[in-house]
Amino acid sequence: MSIWRAIMKKPRTAMKSHQKKRAPCQEGREKRVLCGRQVKPSTPNACAGTMPEFPAAPADLARRKEGVLVQASLSPYHLFRDTADIIVFRENLLSWYDREKRDLPWRRRAEGEVDLDRRAYAVWVSEVMLQQTQVATVIDYYTRWMQKWPTLQDLASASLEEVNQLWAGLGYYSRGRRLQEGARKVVEELGGHMPRTAETLQQLLPGVGRYTAGAIASIAFGQATGVVDGNVVRVLCRVRAIGADPSSTLVSQLLWSLAQQLVDPVRPGDLNQAAMELGATVCTPQHPRCSQCPVQSLCRAHQRVECERLLGLRSPPGSPDVEECAPDTGPCQLCAPPTEPWDPTRGVTNFPRKAGRRPPREEYSATCVLEQPGALGGPRILLVQRPSSGLLAGLWQFPAVTAEPSGPQQREALLRELQSWAGPLPAPRLRHLGQVVHTFSHIKLTYQVYGLALEGQTPVTVVPPGARWLTREEFHTAAVSTAMKKVFRVYEGQQPGTCKGSKRCPMSTPSSRKKPSPGQQLLDSFFRPHIPTDASSLNSTAQ
Repeated sequence: MSIWRAIMKKPRTAMKSHQKKRAPCQEGREKRVLCGRQVKPSTPNACAGTMPEFPAAPADLARRKEGVLVQASLSPYHLFRDTADIIVFRENLLSWYDREKRDLPWRRRAEGEVDLDRRAYAVWVSEVMLQQTQVATVIDYYTRWMQKWPTLQDLASASLEEVNQLWAGLGYYSRGRRLQEGARKVVEELGGHMPRTAETLQQLLPGVGRYTAGAIASIAFGQATGVVDGNVVRVLCRVRAIGADPSSTLVSQLLWSLAQQLVDPVRPGDLNQAAMELGATVCTPQHPRCSQCPVQSLCRAHQRVECERLLGLRSPPGSPDVEECAPDTGPCQLCAPPTEPWDPTRGVTNFPRKAGRRPPREEYSATCVLEQPGALGGPRILLVQRPSSGLLAGLWQFPAVTAEPSGPQQREALLRELQSWAGPLPAPRLRHLGQVVHTFSHIKLTYQVYGLALEGQTPVTVVPPGARWLTREEFHTAAVSTAMKKVFRVYEGQQPGTCKGSKRCPMSTPSSRKKPSPGQQLLDSFFRPHIPTDASSLNSTAQ
């Protein structure tokens, strides 16, 4: 027997001894898993008698059959074929999670909420906000959202303008709109009760996909259903050494099948959160902390790293990994292709394989900050509302036109757009200030930024529907995108008394400056030029 195979057998030997020592309750749980039955945990009965029955969709059974078929045709090396491995994975991961989980507001709210609909709503909001967004960013938004709309009914009665305003800066703005649409459907069509299963959540609620539905169902309702997000993809691809493209249909189906196989029937929500937590804090994309991983003994990627470390082996580029994965027929569909051989310098980060991303398409726009410095009540800027569908639907922006990168008619087209909102304007005052590049998920948008101040003119007080004049303070709290805030900073940077391109103007104050010595004060007074008595008023006007 080769040393490599001996190393591969060590974890399994330990697991077999662990299997013999299992308590009866663990054996009972294993039997439930082996029989293919998902035992739904008991849930708080605060709403007993008020839960409507939502019909179970046949999609769940179809997905399980699909998972069995997918696994049947693949190399056992990439699967969990030993029940003992599954039990160890669950127990080690849950024990780690109980010790190490982060204290997050949505977890506290879900754990402390006895009303199932409120609990599901709290989970729903957090899962939608966390899509493509970092936890640190979401915390403040989530806290403010739940303070403003603590229940489904509160959100359903809010306006889209309010939703967009609170969501501003979080990105992927359609998420907030669909979340409110879903809340209204629950309140108006489902009697205020959330669907109780992953299948019906996905079927009945707009914007709820397979992942979000599974997260809500497992965390809020205790349904034993697995979830797969980016963190779980990374964990599973490393634990089972899956080197094929994770975005392919085959690998995606397998990952969902593995997640379903691993989910704990007693604590499904906790196990799903634990897997995501592991990927977010330990099994990270670039700098994983393998020594702190609770499932290290089951990790194929780590086993390979250790084998190479112990034996000093380096496989020549393009050579097949015969001892690791030996499918019965043909090349393995789950190993990395020969064109992407194992890189010893990367260790476990060889997995998962990076999917090729199409570069965002480039678009160009010309936009103008139109300001009335002498408006009643202080300077005001013009904002117009975007269409109710498409990119940044319903948000407010500065008047803009689609433009070529350096089209000669850019200025004229923009001026016509401005006049359609504000009437006749002094064309010679329209100034080009610079440009802003902002990348959305699939679009790289370059804004040519213009500015026009209506000084010495009669203030415009009437605007057509879909436009409004706001103070600078109102602008910063309005439902505007991050791109528009970048545009406004360019405009502010060109105005007298402002700091170019910055959000804040860090000015020194008398209290913050170091007090000079008596000798320095004497020299300063000697060389200080004479300042006219009205200079202070001029300075304040400039600022």
